[in-house]
Amino acid sequence: MVLVTGAGKRLGRDIALHLAQAGWHVAVHYRLSGREAQATVQDCQALGADSAAFAADLRDEAACRALVPAVLRRFGRLDAVVNSASTFEHDSAQTFGFAALDTHLRANTGAAILLAQALYTHLLERSPGETAIGTVVNLLDQKLWNMNPDFFSYTLSKAALEAANTMLAMALAPVMRVVGVAPGLTLTSHLLSDEKFQALHRQSPLGRSSTPQDVAATVRFALDNRSLTGTTLLVDGGQHLMRFERDFSLM
Repeated sequence: MVLVTGAGKRLGRDIALHLAQAGWHVAVHYRLSGREAQATVQDCQALGADSAAFAADLRDEAACRALVPAVLRRFGRLDAVVNSASTFEHDSAQTFGFAALDTHLRANTGAAILLAQALYTHLLERSPGETAIGTVVNLLDQKLWNMNPDFFSYTLSKAALEAANTMLAMALAPVMRVVGVAPGLTLTSHLLSDEKFQALHRQSPLGRSSTPQDVAATVRFALDNRSLTGTTLLVDGGQHLMRFERDFSLM
């Protein structure tokens, strides 16, 4: 049983469907995309998975803490959390302020830690005296290994989450594993034309960056491989090996 945050659309949806096809039951988290989340649930069910949608604003600590108990009331157990939901708003060193940093740290860093904490508590309560292995997979970003100054608060929040991977893996073993997955340019946005996206997607040593299917397959690998913890898998066609002065969306 896996909880995928931000699974109503985009990458979170692809991860949810891939895991459902692999035999996982899927709790679909969303914040505002209720209609899309219900579509993800229906598509997961069509693949044979038990699935349900759960609304929560992960920037709100009380709502974040209530999410795992809500999943447990519906499914009775939880084995893994995939933190795919992410706030991605532009700021720079020149426009940085506490409000922007607070928003990104709450949504992208604090929420992932609280959900890991909740899963850990559940596993201890579910299997007292036993070693129940759960897994948290945190979606990161190749730009942490190829730094640029754009999206300043977002980048700081993902850097903090990458550090939390190591700290959580140490603190919560052997009950839980914590693994990062860092995609490259995977999906287009309103900031990129299709033509520009395709050109940027090809800018890597392998001539292609990650696809949603690549990322979802890597998340599944992280969930299945019981020897992985405290590390990050970069899935970007080698984009982190190249020097990009700006964020892809501003190039």
